[in-house]
Order: sequence, then C-alpha cells, then structure tokens
Amino acid sequence: MFPLSDDNSDLRSTPIVTYVIIGLNVLVFALFQQFGANDQFTYAFSAVPAEIVTGKDLITEDRVFVDPTTGMQFRAPGLQKTPISVYVTLFTAMFMHGGVAHIFGNLWFLWIFGDNVEDRMGRLRYIIFYLLTGLAATFCHIATNPSSQTPMLGASGAISGVMGAYLALCPSRRVRVLLFRFITEIPGFMAVGLWFLFQLISGMGLLGGGDLESGVAYAAHIGGFVAGVILARPFVLGRDFTPPANERFRIMRIR
Repeated sequence: MFPLSDDNSDLRSTPIVTYVIIGLNVLVFALFQQFGANDQFTYAFSAVPAEIVTGKDLITEDRVFVDPTTGMQFRAPGLQKTPISVYVTLFTAMFMHGGVAHIFGNLWFLWIFGDNVEDRMGRLRYIIFYLLTGLAATFCHIATNPSSQTPMLGASGAISGVMGAYLALCPSRRVRVLLFRFITEIPGFMAVGLWFLFQLISGMGLLGGGDLESGVAYAAHIGGFVAGVILARPFVLGRDFTPPANERFRIMRIR
C-alpha cells in the first residue's frame, strides 16, 4: 500500500512548517551530504547509539566486506570525528538520509500526512511535537542495541510520530492509496494502521528481519509512532478540535 494523497479541502492554514522541514531535509542531503557521496559528513553527524550512551565521540577505521555470493568487496566507512557534542547528533540525524529512495519515501509521507497534523496543532506546537517524537524514536532504537556503533539517520522516526498523530486526530479522513495495482480511497486509520502493522511485523523479524539484518530501524518507527499517538491530543489542547462538517459526515457514514 502506498499513499497518494488525502482530502485537504478543509485545511485552515498553509503548512509552512511542513514545507520548511521538507526543504531542510533536501538542503542537507543535496548540499552537505552531496546526495549521499559525502561519507565524512554523514558519518560525523549521524547519531550513534554507543556515542549517545557513553557521551564519547568514537572514531573507527574503514572496513572492507566481501559479499559471500558474488565475492565482490565493498568498503564501509568508519565513524568520523564529530565536531560538536555527540548529543546534538540526536537532532542533526533527523535531517539526514542514506540515499535518494530513503529521502523520497520519508518526505512523501510527510507531505501527505504532515499538513493535517500541523493544521490541528498550530505551527509552534507542531515543531516541538516533531522534534519530541523524533527523539522518542531515536531513544527507542538505542534501547534495542545501546552498544551499536552503526550510525542512525533519517527523518522516519519523527515522521512516524506525525503518522501516529494523524491516526489520533484524523482517523476518518479519506486517503487515496495505491493498493496492489488499484487506486482506491480508505479511511486514515486504515491507511496508517496498515503501515504500522507492517512495521510491527517487520520489527519482529517475521517479514525478513529486524534492524540489524535489513538496515531499517523498525524500533524507531514503532517508538515514534506510539509517541505520536500518545502526544497528539495533549498537543491540541486549547485549540478547536471540532471536526469540520464534511469530516463529521464521513465519520457517521463509515460507522
């Protein structure tokens, strides 16, 4: 299942923060990471669990691995010197990506789901919410393997938090998705729920492995999503949370 769009006809504000976050991610990836070619920058500013746990910057040598199937060798860069506190990488890592497919997938989901959450929370609360759920996602990943020296990077933890908030705040909003070979509309709780179910199953290794085998930090996705669900309602306290008339109609129709 791949989301294509959702109903934004009742948005009350322009999602400026979502646009800025998308722009910052693209800027960092293009200018500083040089579309993934600048390993020195990437391995210096990514979050490393062992560094966060110990508070010490780690520098390691490059490693050479041999593919057991093809016999081809490939180099894995070592950890680089971090010119800032290692704790700041908890934030810098949220705006970095491992490749074009990685950044495209993350920012596409943010483009679809972020504007609705920002509209409900307001811009300042949305910024705080985004960073908090990103941190929650990172700490969940660290908790699964605190001694790991494998760098962690990407916006997916924070975006998982946005999707958790979407589930809590916009469960009945219609989402257009590509389902197998068909384009159809499903309610938000189903679109986001199916995604989360896949993260749970994959994280448990039932669909081909967890974090260490696949390179995907499923624990971060799950942790960010759960944090988003929990924090969503507190972050809209004091704001008008009454669903628009057309959404109230959808809620009645779906039930």
